[in-house]
Amino acid sequence: MIDIHAHILPGIDDGAEDTQEAIEMAKLAVSSGITAIVATPHANLPGVYDNYYNKNYEESFQWLKKSFQRAEIPLQLYSGMEVFVTSDVPQLIKEGKLLTINGGRYMLVEFAFDEEPAYVKRMLKEIAELRVIPVVAHAERYEFLQDNPRIAMQWKELGYVVQANKGSFVGRFGRRAREVAYQLLDQNLISVIASDCHGSYQRTPFMQEVYETLMKDYSKKQLETLFKDNPMRICHNQSLIEEGSVVTKWGIMKSTQREK
Repeated sequence: MIDIHAHILPGIDDGAEDTQEAIEMAKLAVSSGITAIVATPHANLPGVYDNYYNKNYEESFQWLKKSFQRAEIPLQLYSGMEVFVTSDVPQLIKEGKLLTINGGRYMLVEFAFDEEPAYVKRMLKEIAELRVIPVVAHAERYEFLQDNPRIAMQWKELGYVVQANKGSFVGRFGRRAREVAYQLLDQNLISVIASDCHGSYQRTPFMQEVYETLMKDYSKKQLETLFKDNPMRICHNQSLIEEGSVVTKWGIMKSTQREK
């Protein structure tokens, strides 16, 4: 498995407090079958976490990467951010202050949970116009999507990526988030499931439990796509695999079979 949403960089946001906790999180990830993880600290969160790409980010990332090597933890670390979308995000992208996942076209983005859908639609369009593919973090948790899950279909048709949190499937974020997560999964509107981990005791990167829970109702092939194949493709800047279609970098291409 590959986890594209993890608050594992130490001391940067509300994730790992220090290097030791980051190492414990990495060990948990490996023990659950994760081979690669994307460090996605909160970025551009007004008044809370700025975390733009700078020397501090690069030093923290390289330090953690070397810490994994010293501890002999077989976990590939990729760079990224969870970008809180404000009206100046397109300009910040142009200025190189916001990171995509592993330097590719995919960018993990989030909104306020009570955001207006019209604003979300406009900002995602502006981001996509820069040839950056939005990966909408924990989509099932947004109130506007809970009220109108069909918005996720519109995103898919536009080539955006829907990421769901593992915790939503076990009720970690409430009944509505759980119901919408399963609804989106049943309709093949989720492209990737990630941990959104924040620590080694709560909201951990241990993915195996949720994977096994979903195995009761969904095929191994479908889950491998969500937990492994699509996350890998995001990290390597490749098109994603979808049920009945292939989502290309800039749109949707109909297909009768999964991409091989």
